[in-house]
Amino acid sequence: MKIGVIKFPGSNCDRDVYDVLKLVGAKPEYIWWNNKDLTDFDGIVIPGGFSYGDYLRAGSIASITPVIDGIKDLIKEEKPVLGICNGAQILGEIGLIPGVFITNENPKFNCEWVDLKINTTRTPFTKDFKKGKTIKIPVAHAEGRFYTEDVDLLKDQDQIVLQFKDKNPNGSIENITSVCDESGYVCAMMPHPERASDDLLGSKDGLKFFKGFI
Repeated sequence: MKIGVIKFPGSNCDRDVYDVLKLVGAKPEYIWWNNKDLTDFDGIVIPGGFSYGDYLRAGSIASITPVIDGIKDLIKEEKPVLGICNGAQILGEIGLIPGVFITNENPKFNCEWVDLKINTTRTPFTKDFKKGKTIKIPVAHAEGRFYTEDVDLLKDQDQIVLQFKDKNPNGSIENITSVCDESGYVCAMMPHPERASDDLLGSKDGLKFFKGFI
């Protein structure tokens, strides 16, 4: 599986994602923001960081770059797309997932390990988990608070992927920190699974999210 890792000016988790994709047996390749033709790829990861310095708001400038058109074309083919942290903010900015990620309730950068509950297994990225399982993955963000006016609709359509289990570090509505589109192939998550890919890092619960591409 050839998986593209998107690089914007300000991306800083692309190399971590690249290494984990290789670890699980995928064939990762970097894709720059100005590349519109993604037809050769089997899936995409939009990694974390601060694309364009998060000017205006997180993900706003990245949302109007040529690579976004290529991502939308891949989605039409039902190829999996995973947006992590800044990538999740970008997916929300362009309307490919329901809701948005906004400034934390306590408006400062937050970096810590959190316990998460797997709320659905219908996405490629969570299919190898058991629903209701608790996993441990770190967060690192200042604009990670999930908000939507349609929480009931997300519940009805099984689009809530991950929820904070005990502690909600950013004030997200209903403890939600990951959602997917209606198809399940597009997933936005605020926690960083690439930082939970080895026991030496503190957890390897994040590996299965990337194995979902295989």
